[in-house]
Amino acid sequence: MKKLLIITLIIVSGHLFAQSTPKDLINNFFATYENEPGKAVRELYKTNIWTERIKDDIDKVVNTVNGFTKDYMGEYYGFELITTRKFSDSFELYSYLVKYDRQPIRYIFKFYKPNDKWVLYAFSLNDSMDDEIEESAKLFYLDLKE
Repeated sequence: MKKLLIITLIIVSGHLFAQSTPKDLINNFFATYENEPGKAVRELYKTNIWTERIKDDIDKVVNTVNGFTKDYMGEYYGFELITTRKFSDSFELYSYLVKYDRQPIRYIFKFYKPNDKWVLYAFSLNDSMDDEIEESAKLFYLDLKE
């Protein structure tokens, strides 16, 4: 029985980090995020061994997402894809709107595939979307054809 449990844990933990696409990594992130935001961030960063060097920065992000409590942000309602950008076959960006009662937050994921597996290159979050949408509505961005 004990051997079966150990084998199961190895298979499950191996699956968490064997995702084949950035989309798989993001889906895993949001599945965990719903109940454990800090854990989701840590698991995402674990896909890249080089993030060991930025533990303090990761802790700041974990503290930020753990601060999005029901008392502070209200109810969490899920996420929506804003945009994706493929810079090459080895570098992609995904931008998501994360929905809370109080306000939306944008999460930006950048993934890099140096050889045969995708890893997190960068992760950031911000709440400046209202400034951007207002800026995009300015006259010089509009297509004013007659």
